[in-house]
Amino acid sequence: MEKHHDWSSKLESQVLDSLGHSLTDAFGHEARLKVHAGHEGLAAGPDAVIELSTSAKDLQILVEVIGSAYPRDIRDAVWRLDSFERNRLHDMDSVRMIAAESLSPGAKKELKERDIAFFELGGSLYLKHDSWLIDIQRPSKPSASRRALQLFTGARENVIHSLLVHSHEWLTGTELSNLAETSQYTCSLVLQELTQREWCESVGGGPTRRRRLINPGALLDAWAEQWQARARENSSTWYTFVESPKHLLARVAETVAEKQIDFPWAFTGTAAGNVFAPLLTSTDTVDLIVPKGYAEDMADMLRLKPAKKGPNVTITEREGASLLFRQSHPEFPAYFVSPYILYLDLLDGRGRNKELAEHIRKFLEVEWARN
Repeated sequence: MEKHHDWSSKLESQVLDSLGHSLTDAFGHEARLKVHAGHEGLAAGPDAVIELSTSAKDLQILVEVIGSAYPRDIRDAVWRLDSFERNRLHDMDSVRMIAAESLSPGAKKELKERDIAFFELGGSLYLKHDSWLIDIQRPSKPSASRRALQLFTGARENVIHSLLVHSHEWLTGTELSNLAETSQYTCSLVLQELTQREWCESVGGGPTRRRRLINPGALLDAWAEQWQARARENSSTWYTFVESPKHLLARVAETVAEKQIDFPWAFTGTAAGNVFAPLLTSTDTVDLIVPKGYAEDMADMLRLKPAKKGPNVTITEREGASLLFRQSHPEFPAYFVSPYILYLDLLDGRGRNKELAEHIRKFLEVEWARN
């Protein structure tokens, strides 16, 4: 690969070097690449023009280099490429390309829809032209220039959960803060990130500014990905005798109600999911969530026995978002986690949980569509 410019930008140089190697790997070493800074004779050229020569054809790749990007970040770069494409000498076929430190899934989707090639430092490369199609997808590298906010930690998860439960509702910062039981500053950080990803929209300004979630599916998918990757939780397994497994949830619910437990708790897992969205003919275990340090207390009140083998009750110590928006049920004197936490917990791969999770997801999608 020949270079005709001493790049002043370290990031630009790194991205273009990596892009050159990826193109060589994709087209084979017999392909010849020349990289030019911008384009001679035009003041407003792209960051680079790559001339790709193969035995089949020659191609110009018009490249704009950016840092980490969401959909809104790529549009100015695409406009510059379009402007250059309209004014260049059309003596060779060309494709437009965005080369970036990292690209969000939404940015990649938009670029594909607009028939624009893209590359990111993690190694992902997409280029479509005539009969050529290169589609290499690799994990994005964390951005050094602008790291995405870690959305799914601590109080920020409360904000995420609140937005999902109240999806498509216009909320002020104060209203969201009250729902999420956290500070307006934390809410603001999360909302800024979601707006950047174009999952949220806003109207007004100042204290009366209101925002609403407009892409709950994308947000729930992102939360689910993180949920499954989190560290192992503090769970314990127990056993209680019940004449028929189908009565287990009702028996536990009645016992908890009798004891008048004074700390927050809720059912989750298979049995709870089947109550919310009936699908399975029967369930033989129950799962409970309690605050940290309360598993032994709950077990004592329910008179459970520790069980390594054959348990029918699992108690998980967890705080924060999981115990927000608990729901009651007319048939049981008990609390159940919200359908969003149910969905996330059922992605654990146990038994038919994945099937039940997909069933609950359909209920949520109907609710989103209704709103």
